Amino acid sequence: MPVLVMKFGGTSVATLDRIRRAAKRVGVEVAKGYDVIVIVSAMSGKTNELVGWVGETSPMYDAREYDAVVSSGENVTAGLMALTLQEMNVPARSWQGWQVPVKTTDAHANARIEEIPPENITAKFAEGMKVAVVAGFQGVSPEGRITTLGRGGSDTTAVAFAAAFGAERCDIYTDVDGVYTTDPRVESKARKLDKISFEEMLELASLGAKVLQTRSVELAMRYKVKLRVLSSFEEQSDDAGTLVCDEEEIMESNVVAGVAFSRDEAKMTLVSVADRPGIAASIFTALSEGGVNVDMIVQNIAEEGRTDMTWSCPVDQVKRADAAMQKAAQDGVINYDELIADEAVAKVSVVGIGMRSHTGVAAKMFKVLSDEGVNIKVITTSEIKISVLIDRKYMELAVQALHDAFGLDKVA
Repeated sequence: MPVLVMKFGGTSVATLDRIRRAAKRVGVEVAKGYDVIVIVSAMSGKTNELVGWVGETSPMYDAREYDAVVSSGENVTAGLMALTLQEMNVPARSWQGWQVPVKTTDAHANARIEEIPPENITAKFAEGMKVAVVAGFQGVSPEGRITTLGRGGSDTTAVAFAAAFGAERCDIYTDVDGVYTTDPRVESKARKLDKISFEEMLELASLGAKVLQTRSVELAMRYKVKLRVLSSFEEQSDDAGTLVCDEEEIMESNVVAGVAFSRDEAKMTLVSVADRPGIAASIFTALSEGGVNVDMIVQNIAEEGRTDMTWSCPVDQVKRADAAMQKAAQDGVINYDELIADEAVAKVSVVGIGMRSHTGVAAKMFKVLSDEGVNIKVITTSEIKISVLIDRKYMELAVQALHDAFGLDKVA
């Protein structure tokens, strides 16, 4: 029998009624002849509650026990989904990560999947089980301890199962009905895309789009897993949602596929550091060791062998960056005059595989922002992406202007 993977996020299984609604969707696919692997998240809000309990009990908690507690939310959902399917006369069984087993690294709270042997579940399918309901977000370490994959890890679980079982498709059910050209809450003319390439989706996910977790898209692209993003609250149909697929499967598309943004960014400038070989490595090694996630980087040549180094990072990591630079200076690794932080910036990006074969996208983007009176602080580019840092107060204006300028409300 062909295998289909269906993943239901927290809002899709937030109540018993929603679990029943999700189970009915699973039943439809079983009736079509699929063996179905259902990946479930914890009920909406439950993981945050469990994380809060851990922090309240032990502020300096043991990560192994954190995983033991936080993974329990998915176990509850998996059991309830299996029971619901059984009540519908659909042969189903719940599986926790260690039972499959989902083999992971031992990096507790942020483990990575290393292998999913299909034999146990495949054997149960052969015996007549039609649905394996698997607790997402969790696995088992080489030492036999429960691990978790980091927030949003159920998406990664779903794609990994689709790859391991050679699934025909991986359907991600969420509270939105697909991938849009930008966030409809910011631009009312945002349009749902029928298809989007893996590369475009990866860029959009990494740049702030919250529809799919970045690691799940990376996995899907590596193993050529077809992803479909659709709503668990809309009517079910074969062409619902957005298909994330190979570029070759998209006949024609706009030059720009979407506009992404990240509101909570900070711009940091290290003023007057030595302009010498290895200085960038020293700075960014210190930031990495300090747990700072650096994104955009610009180096400015100053006078008399000194330079300024500018980077962006999440605004909640500014204090970490400051501490990392102070420590590096105290250790004699670098010296600098001051570290300036601008915590009122946002990142806005345009993404599209069409940029590879069309010129003038950057010029058009910069002119649109200029016409709106938006000053650009930092620019970075890749083959299919252009990102700028701007004042946060202009973010929505910039998104709307770019969406209009590139005609994203219209089909190519």
